[in-house]
Amino acid sequence: MQTVLLSNTEHDRKRFDCGVDALNNYLKVIANQQSKRDNTRTFVLECEADHSQIVGFYTLTMATIDLGALPNKLQTKHRHSTSAGLIARLAVDKHFKGQGVGEWLLVDALKKLLSASDTVGFPLVVVDAKAGVEAFYQKYGFTAFADEPNKLFMTIADIRESFK
Repeated sequence: MQTVLLSNTEHDRKRFDCGVDALNNYLKVIANQQSKRDNTRTFVLECEADHSQIVGFYTLTMATIDLGALPNKLQTKHRHSTSAGLIARLAVDKHFKGQGVGEWLLVDALKKLLSASDTVGFPLVVVDAKAGVEAFYQKYGFTAFADEPNKLFMTIADIRESFK
């Protein structure tokens, strides 16, 4: 399996349905616009039988971090940092749920962000989890910010260690 950048001409965004209107609408209406403006990059996992069908997607960008919401140890270590990699969206089409696609997409996104951090340098990866899916991210080592339970983070150092 391999993710590719979302293509306005090659991917049938209208067929995608993850069951969450905000995520469906983002993919169908906003993702390409944001990419053209260099605000985000959306990666899709194509169906092996039909490359125009989107199995799942995630969107990557950068975000500012509130150091005050981090544990004291991380505040001290990263006191000069202001940025983090952000997994802004991650969704799987309802037809492919329960097949490990979400986990695969998360790992793929983390690998891309780890690679980017080797070039640019940022200490954290952040996710904005939709209500009810925080446990999915926590299962993979993400920790909730003190002031926002739906916003979670993982250090690049922890990601690097997990891929060894």
